[in-house]
Amino acid sequence: MSRLGRHFEMHVVDRIGWLRAAVLGANDGIVSTASLIVGVAAASTGPADVLIAVACP
Repeated sequence: MSRLGRHFEMHVVDRIGWLRAAVLGANDGIVSTASLIVGVAAASTGPADVLIAVACP
């Protein structure tokens, strides 16, 4: 058989897409929530406004 024959091994990279999507989705949610809190905290005058923004996204 030649060196350029067919490669029949299964690699983990072929079935790991769901984990990558889950990690990136969780990261996106954390960053979005944190930026909302920081934006409200920078624009408001009291801690009650920040608590309202966190409780009612």
